[in-house]
Amino acid sequence: MNSRKALLLWTILLLGAAHADATAQLAREVATPANFIYFGLERSRIAEAEFLDTEAIVGAQLKYTWRELEPDRDRYELQPVLQDLAFLERHGKRLFIQLQDVSFEEAIVNVPDYLRNDPVFGGGVARQYAFEDDDESVPIAEGWVARRWDPAVRDRFVKLLSALGEVLDGRIEGLSLAETSIGFGESGELHPPGFSFESYLEGLKAIMTAAGDIFRESRVILYANFMPGEGLPRRDQGYLRRIYEHADRVGVGVGGPDLLPHRPWQQAHSYPLIAARAPHTVAGSAVQWGNLDDRNRETGERVTVDELYRFARDGLRLDYIFWGTQEPHYSDEILPYLRNLARGGER
Repeated sequence: MNSRKALLLWTILLLGAAHADATAQLAREVATPANFIYFGLERSRIAEAEFLDTEAIVGAQLKYTWRELEPDRDRYELQPVLQDLAFLERHGKRLFIQLQDVSFEEAIVNVPDYLRNDPVFGGGVARQYAFEDDDESVPIAEGWVARRWDPAVRDRFVKLLSALGEVLDGRIEGLSLAETSIGFGESGELHPPGFSFESYLEGLKAIMTAAGDIFRESRVILYANFMPGEGLPRRDQGYLRRIYEHADRVGVGVGGPDLLPHRPWQQAHSYPLIAARAPHTVAGSAVQWGNLDDRNRETGERVTVDELYRFARDGLRLDYIFWGTQEPHYSDEILPYLRNLARGGER
């Protein structure tokens, strides 16, 4: 069986299993996604008139790092969040926080220094790697990720979530947790101390459970795109599927950092699971840098904003789309499209 047929079979089987209760799934209302603009760390851009004046834009997704919000142990600096929230509230817009505990640049570490300096936290972070052609013999350093599998580090992260929830639950639209994909390789040679595929899975599940318990009114979305230790459909260890099953159980949303309908890797991993999620589970995905430069592998045509919107709405049934600001796409394509939606344009 060739790879295309295997992928198609995998998708059919996965969707069929998830849709076993056909009546319940048919009853799910296909909602129109709420459109947010992902400004990331460029948080001052929420003052731009193009953003504020477009009715179809519900709000902004802004990035805050763990290091920024907890500069010292048990000292939480939430004023930047509260200032941005107050501004958005005054202008009738909503805030969706992206909480960042991972970086993709060697020079940037997004966790507090105390985690790195106190031996009880095992260094606080682990270095990530990229591998050309999956060759682990020549790893390329590619940023740092918090030791999510480490109970001591995880407890500190949950304390941060508690501090945020105490002040923000019900006031913000939601909180997105950084992607599950990490780069340690598969052989084990570059795995950090204490890490295993199972411990990572259990660590993520514990964070999801805690986040769902803390944020009872605001949404929580985990960007569950890929999991280390498996490559679907051929090497299915159940890691990603168990993340989605747990999300359904604990009331946490799902999604991913990229909207790429023509990428086989996404189609084999998160997209079928997003589409097959339980009726009560929300979902959101981001249109990030490069997404609107992607091309249909069969036609060679570049993807359009309308194509992404329809895929998000009809294919994945997303509750949220977080549109990035890559130029010229943002000014020339995304904003005009959203203005047309605000005018009731046919879509």
